[in-house]
Amino acid sequence: MSGAPIADFINYWLKEGDSYARRGDYAWMAAQVPGKRILDVGCGVGFGVEALLQNGVEVLAVDNLGECLQTCRARVADFGAQVTFLQGDVALLTDEARSVITEFAPDSVVCWLMGAPTNVTGASEADAGKAVAYYREKTHRQVAELAAALPCVQWLHFVDRTAIPWQAKDIGRDTLVRYHAGKTLLDLPFRADRARARYRKLEGAVADLAQVRRSHPTLQSVTPTLASLLAERTH
Repeated sequence: MSGAPIADFINYWLKEGDSYARRGDYAWMAAQVPGKRILDVGCGVGFGVEALLQNGVEVLAVDNLGECLQTCRARVADFGAQVTFLQGDVALLTDEARSVITEFAPDSVVCWLMGAPTNVTGASEADAGKAVAYYREKTHRQVAELAAALPCVQWLHFVDRTAIPWQAKDIGRDTLVRYHAGKTLLDLPFRADRARARYRKLEGAVADLAQVRRSHPTLQSVTPTLASLLAERTH
């Protein structure tokens, strides 16, 4: 629920994230990420970090909200030194934060289910999701630029919620690749192809279908999904 006040945003993701985790959605995301050292940008309340850690990797978890980092830290406390935490905004990283990331030397960067409270996105009920969409697009680009500036990063992984006619998912893969190639990855040393573009149905009450349809007015019959794209460094 992007665009909510901070407390509501965190409470929503505690409930929503638990549903994702119980259904195996986070495990599905984590299984697609190569490498042993993963930078998780926008880690939120930590369900994704937990899924990554369960695969035996090391994680640097970054979020601009101290409240999210505190919740994430508690969730993965049993993993000890396998995970470290950094509070920072990818758009305004300090030299100290950049130094921490550089020293960590990630193999892969992930940015999953990007969202933020109202005071960050500027969202309102009247904008039909445009502020959140703009925030997501801008943040994806900033994450990609950060990854491009780190020669150690070989992989970049994005996952977001969307909605598609399920029978057209093969066409959707091409659309997903074109979108990120034309915006997120434009002129950066990363390449994506349809073989690494994947969709996964969001079952049950996890996704608010009415809200999804309002955000995608051209889609009359849609299935809420997770849209995943893994991009590989080219040089």
